Amino acid sequence: MKNISLLCCLMSVLFVFAQKPESSHKFKGQAPIKIVPTNSKPTQKQWKGEYTFDNGSVVFSNDFDGARLNGVIQENDSTYTALITSENTPVNISPWYAFKVRSKTPKKIHLMLTYQDGIRHRYYPKLSSDGENWKALDSINYSEYGKGEKTIGPSSLPLKVSVALQIGSKTLWVAGQELQTSKHVSSWSNNLARKRYVSYKSIGKSTEGRDMAVLTIGKVSSKRMLMVISRQHPPEVTGYLAMKSFVETIASNSKLAKKFRKKYTTYVVPLMNPDGVDNGHWRHSQGGIDLNRDWSNFNQPETKAVKQFMENIVKENKGKFYFGIDFHSTWDDIYYTIDDTFKGNMPGLVPSWLSAVKKQINGYDPNIKPGNKVLPTAVSKNYFYVNFGAESLVFEIGDNTPREFIKEKGQISAEELMKLMLKRVD
Repeated sequence: MKNISLLCCLMSVLFVFAQKPESSHKFKGQAPIKIVPTNSKPTQKQWKGEYTFDNGSVVFSNDFDGARLNGVIQENDSTYTALITSENTPVNISPWYAFKVRSKTPKKIHLMLTYQDGIRHRYYPKLSSDGENWKALDSINYSEYGKGEKTIGPSSLPLKVSVALQIGSKTLWVAGQELQTSKHVSSWSNNLARKRYVSYKSIGKSTEGRDMAVLTIGKVSSKRMLMVISRQHPPEVTGYLAMKSFVETIASNSKLAKKFRKKYTTYVVPLMNPDGVDNGHWRHSQGGIDLNRDWSNFNQPETKAVKQFMENIVKENKGKFYFGIDFHSTWDDIYYTIDDTFKGNMPGLVPSWLSAVKKQINGYDPNIKPGNKVLPTAVSKNYFYVNFGAESLVFEIGDNTPREFIKEKGQISAEELMKLMLKRVD
């Protein structure tokens, strides 16, 4: 396997970080989950259109899926200030932004990204000429203001940043992470579904009527099942990229994957929050709720659709879910597991799996944070365990984790999981 230390060094040359990708101490993880009401709350739709300056010479646009740009003002001939605000409040510090900019003539502009009070800049700017292929902004064109003193987490972030952009007649896309809207996810899913043993169908509708879709990888009638979900929180693209690699490995033509699919079927909801993603939300669904707090009450149609699907498939197949994983993103890679004292349908699977992953990736030391409270369920991993006995976890990928490492880790994780689960087949 690749030497991860060398890989990170090489990638750091190519990919500039908004915050330190690693620190001398492991990320301690987030505070315990707070139980909150999940009845729908209002969200504010951003105005969609073009902001034009100098008689149309410079144009900013947020008129596309996944965009977030709430206002732009011109300070002088080459300097502009953008305002980015959230869909509602309270909301955590995950200010998503995405917009397009162009100019009639080639020129360099300076754009200050600013946020509502109490919010700090989180995602390092990515640039694209087509909305599909992305690269990080060169660090010489990036300046931070009011940066916090911590090395990781919200207190490490700047209050605002300035980016220098070279623009011209060809549209320049700017976003906090690679743009991965419902159209991108649908395209990826439909492409995967070309395989004879993969299907893709809708299991319900979101608040705004978008499809809640599931991939089925393997035999529809299997009694042994896995559940994979992703993108409960719209900006968490790195978690989605890890999920893609993980799922593609299970759906591959390798001997291991073929053998695994004879014994287990994997269900995947790649986009839990299509409304939030397409509306450019920071965190919430169109119902104004953090979906990963609604796995007890099921007040939102998105979580309700997955709940009903899982209940129905267990009843129809008279089977069990043996494993459940929810992919997210945060400040640094971390696994939120359920404490080993809780025994599900395949006891000890998750610790054995993470130990195997560690052995396969040279220099990799998984950051694991077990939880000893599963009630009320509230979050997905607790729901998977309490209601179905699935060995479950949340896998969080760092915002700035090198993309090649994300792909490698997703692949190795899937391979090691399949090996372990095959050993435990009756």
